[in-house]
Amino acid sequence: MKKLIPVLVILLVLAGGWYWWHQRQSGDDGPLVLYGNVDIRQVALAFEGSGRVAEMRVEEGDSVVKGQVLARLDTDTLQLQVDAQEAAVEAQRQALLKLRNGSRPEEVAQARAQLDSAEASAVLADQELARATQLRASRSGAASQQSVDQARAQADAAKASVAQARAALDLVEAGSRAEDIAQAEAQLRGAEAELSLLRRGVEDGELSSPDNAVIRSRLREPGDMVTASTPVYALALTQPKWVRVYVSEPDLGHVRPGLAAEVFADSFPDQPTAGKVGYISSVAEFTPKSVQTEELRTSLVYEVHVTIDDPNDRLRLGQPVTVRLQDVATP
Repeated sequence: MKKLIPVLVILLVLAGGWYWWHQRQSGDDGPLVLYGNVDIRQVALAFEGSGRVAEMRVEEGDSVVKGQVLARLDTDTLQLQVDAQEAAVEAQRQALLKLRNGSRPEEVAQARAQLDSAEASAVLADQELARATQLRASRSGAASQQSVDQARAQADAAKASVAQARAALDLVEAGSRAEDIAQAEAQLRGAEAELSLLRRGVEDGELSSPDNAVIRSRLREPGDMVTASTPVYALALTQPKWVRVYVSEPDLGHVRPGLAAEVFADSFPDQPTAGKVGYISSVAEFTPKSVQTEELRTSLVYEVHVTIDDPNDRLRLGQPVTVRLQDVATP
């Protein structure tokens, strides 16, 4: 009887080994169960510029939507600069309009009247010169050589005034030069660019949410001085949301992108959240790091992201969950 005991033990070991091998080859149609943690993207939100914080409008834990204003800087000084630059732009715009429109009819009429007046003065000066010359030639002593020279100088000055008035009329009738208009246009563009820069500074004084999110941390308070590199809020985006799990090397061949999954949390054990496999790492992580034997090589794991649809926002960042991959034959 004692001789049969070792034989029975050997038979039992062989039977157990055969059963294990058979189960490994045939597989189990049950789901693959994995364990991991919820992961989401986070944003450290900061102002575009620097200044003093005027308002902090939301608190930690508040849900915010894309485009919602969360905080504001003191931009009163910038707004005054905007007002001054708007006036400068308008003045430059009117100056350009004046150049484009040219001279008014009244200005042309004025220049023509000045030419007529200069021509009349020139005629009178010529008559005075002729009279003085005639009197000097008669030797009656009624006109001296000095008076003749003075009359001749006045006649020449009158002719010069006529030329000047005629040139002024031509200039008024011709209008502005193309170069002057181009210069005024360039100056207007520069003033408008400066105005846009100032307005952008005022707009940057408002800090808006880049997407739907939840406020994780409120890092500054009204009155604080901040710069462009100073985070003001830490946000946790509500989408996308995924579970980070690790799949062993033997199970890796059964996992594929798009594979349906159910995610269970301890808080809602009977209310699974639907998901699907979205990312499978192509790089293995060793446990332990030094792999030398075939047995240890089975400890290789691969990171997998299971994207989840959580419209009610029940799952939180870092929350431990259980993932069941459907239609997987586990070895």
